[in-house]
Amino acid sequence: MEKKNSSNKWLALIIVLTAPMLYVIDIFIINMAIPAIKKGVQATDGEIQLVIAGYLLGSAAFLIIGGRAGDHLGRKKVFFWGMLCFTLTSCLCGLSETALQLNITRFFQGLSSSIMVPQSIAFIQVLFTDPKERAKAIGWYGVTLSIAAIIGQILGGYLVDTHFGIEGWRLIFLINLPVGIVALWAIRKYLTETEREKGRGFDYSGASILTLGLLCLIYPLTEGREKGWPLWSMLMMGSSILVFACFIQDQKRKLLLHKGPLIDISLFKLRTFNIGLLTVLFHFMMHTAFLLMAAVYLQNGLGLSALDCGLYFVLHALLFMGSAMLASRLIVKLGKRVLQIGVAIIMLSFILQILVFKAGVSGVYVILLIGLYGLGNGMVLPSLLTITLESVPEKFAGVAAGVFSTFQQTASALGIGILGGVFYSVIIPGDQHPDYLKAFNYGITANIACLCIVVLMLYLIPERKISGESEGDFAKQHAAESVLP
Repeated sequence: MEKKNSSNKWLALIIVLTAPMLYVIDIFIINMAIPAIKKGVQATDGEIQLVIAGYLLGSAAFLIIGGRAGDHLGRKKVFFWGMLCFTLTSCLCGLSETALQLNITRFFQGLSSSIMVPQSIAFIQVLFTDPKERAKAIGWYGVTLSIAAIIGQILGGYLVDTHFGIEGWRLIFLINLPVGIVALWAIRKYLTETEREKGRGFDYSGASILTLGLLCLIYPLTEGREKGWPLWSMLMMGSSILVFACFIQDQKRKLLLHKGPLIDISLFKLRTFNIGLLTVLFHFMMHTAFLLMAAVYLQNGLGLSALDCGLYFVLHALLFMGSAMLASRLIVKLGKRVLQIGVAIIMLSFILQILVFKAGVSGVYVILLIGLYGLGNGMVLPSLLTITLESVPEKFAGVAAGVFSTFQQTASALGIGILGGVFYSVIIPGDQHPDYLKAFNYGITANIACLCIVVLMLYLIPERKISGESEGDFAKQHAAESVLP
């Protein structure tokens, strides 16, 4: 009987891992299709930035409340409805006729992901109570993220270059339909409902205020640049500061009244946690912007097909996976030096890209330098969680991990808006021969500036080795919530 239950646990793990797999695939698959989508819906550069940023924004705003929904309503029920909404919004994305329709449905697709993904993490905690089994399950979670990144890059390129009676870029969204249907059937048949927690309400108003603030900041950053920074864009960005101030006051008041705020503001009294979040901000801004700029430059600048572009990123994903595994062991002994080495490798990759990338460059050099970036990034991304949460008391473990994940997604959206804006600012609309190489070099220079701030933040983080039995175990337990290669 125990053997049967054990096998059921691993079957359940396969089912719940479909959520992070689909979520990550839909991040990477879109980069390969950006030029085709832009042409398909007649989008501007700003609107095409929102296709990525809107998805990340929808995810960021509701990650914490999505996790609480599973605790309060039952994880199986919330997981099922999250998967159903994700599948439906994916189809609506694929059927969009205008850039506005696509951006609206992409936002709700991201929102749907924030409902289903936290349930997969929670199910792992519930299903695997033995520490060794849980560590193994979390390991498979991390492997799923890496494999999903590779699948997204290759599948995105293949589908864009393939036509089954409809435009290829639409297939990158519609491919979620058969996967979603099978996942929904498996959820209903094989997953068991979890116990519901009583007395924990939802901070709907907090989530709404946070979402409004992010929209007021990110939308004008992407749309305002193209329109010459009109008054409305400046007013929206200015109002975002007021909205964020209201959000902080709202969270403080709810904390004092014990009303279950979206974010526990007292966390921000921890200096190392604050420095870690700033490191996350600038690193993820750089990382997400680089993936966008590289995909556009390779296709529009170097003339690669979408499929070839996806294949150029395979080495990047493989080296990321390998260095991430190595870093998880080294950080126990070397601490923040692991991240500093990774940042140095990324910096080297960027400098060489500026020097080497040009018309007629050998594809081997491009693959190797993008792969070098993946090597360095693998030493940074997973370790950021460990460093940032090192000083967090155990009672704040869950909410701190949620804040980290929310901050990560928000930073990614800002990277698309700000650094992606630097890239697109060089490309003049209507220009018959846009200078994509110049745009790429400007974008990489902006990325290097972000990386310099990351270097400073890492210097400010106290020098401390992660102990094997306290922070180390804590980091392992929550690592699944953080990394996107």
